[in-house]
Amino acid sequence: MNKLIPVILLVLFSFKLSAQKPVPVKPRVLISTDIGGTDPDDNQSMAHLLMYNNLFHVEGLVSSPSYGNGTKGEILRMIGLYEKDLPKLQQHVKNFASPDELRAVTKQGRHGAAPYKGYDQPSEGSDWIIKCAKKQSDQPLWILVWGGLEDLAQALHDAPEIRNRIKVYFIGGPNKKWSANSYAYIAQHFPDLWFIESNSSYYGFFSSNKVPDSLSNQNYYKNYIREVGYLGKDYKNNHYQGRVKMGDTPSLLYMMDGDPLDPSRENWGGSYEKFDSSPRIVFNRNTTIADTLTVYSIVEFHFKGPKINIPADSACFTMTVQAEIGEQKWDGFYLGKGDYVIRYSPKRTEKLSYKVTSGIPGFREQKGEFVVDNIWPGKARVTNYRLGKNWYTDRRDPELFDGIYQGGETVRKWRSNILLDWAKRWEWLR
Repeated sequence: MNKLIPVILLVLFSFKLSAQKPVPVKPRVLISTDIGGTDPDDNQSMAHLLMYNNLFHVEGLVSSPSYGNGTKGEILRMIGLYEKDLPKLQQHVKNFASPDELRAVTKQGRHGAAPYKGYDQPSEGSDWIIKCAKKQSDQPLWILVWGGLEDLAQALHDAPEIRNRIKVYFIGGPNKKWSANSYAYIAQHFPDLWFIESNSSYYGFFSSNKVPDSLSNQNYYKNYIREVGYLGKDYKNNHYQGRVKMGDTPSLLYMMDGDPLDPSRENWGGSYEKFDSSPRIVFNRNTTIADTLTVYSIVEFHFKGPKINIPADSACFTMTVQAEIGEQKWDGFYLGKGDYVIRYSPKRTEKLSYKVTSGIPGFREQKGEFVVDNIWPGKARVTNYRLGKNWYTDRRDPELFDGIYQGGETVRKWRSNILLDWAKRWEWLR
């Protein structure tokens, strides 16, 4: 019998290492999401939020689609499903938010990317961010950005005094690609913001590496959800046929496990390190295959062209980028005096080619290509955005890569714990 004691202690010790850590204070959160747009993983993450909202003070649900057709109507539809499942959830936990409370804080933000300056006009969503940030509270407002940064940038522009009252967790990568102008505005004008920039760590949540077959992206639904409840049926019918993605969920997980004021800690939503120089690469020429760009960087292409009489910062030309996943088009802007500019943010390692065209008479067609590396944030450049002491990003340790994704292991390692914990809540709905 005594021989079993070390084994029992090892099991108990292992459980202690993987158990959730207490959160010091129930956090105030505002979600900015592009739900209803081109990628339905936000619906999966919204289902997760709704089923765990007892852990948060949900102060805002803002539709912020920098790309696609997301609207607050899709948030309201999800709240309607939650309302039908709520009686069963309340049999286990009493302090869930009421559906009407959630509807009251659901707001419409900006549709579409911001112009070159990074902001434009206030929206219901940006105004709501300001209102929530200015509430009298001893706690910060945590803004979890699942989509575009446009409403956050607008709020900071309209009320820069909120910078010390908010903390931001940004799911970057492709979202940074669509919000390059707003990111540039925030990094340049608010470098002292408290900001987690997760460009790749979040990929660990839908990784297939070292995953038990029962919890795989393909099998989790049939093993643990199985169309249970209204949220469960919706999870399968509308969003990847039940296949787990949930790329925005790590922002919620970060708030659920330990002290969110310490980004360097081990926790369900990833572990992050400080960085003080965000890559900005400027070209006044067309690039060639000899040019290598930093992944997730902000790249500016400047062109000379005809001097025309249109308002500065007007979208007036198009960059068509040919990537492995297909063709994408991006707006470019006129700065005046014959100066034209466009920003681009590559989200993955690949070789890209582009063509720049415009209907403006005398505008010369431009062509180029470049290679994207997989080293973030890469080397220091004089053109980089200089950041303050509270900007954090994916860990660079090679051992923490999950495949090609930097920092992915800091999320992937907790994936089984997270999904099994969620399985308990799905069981509540049976």
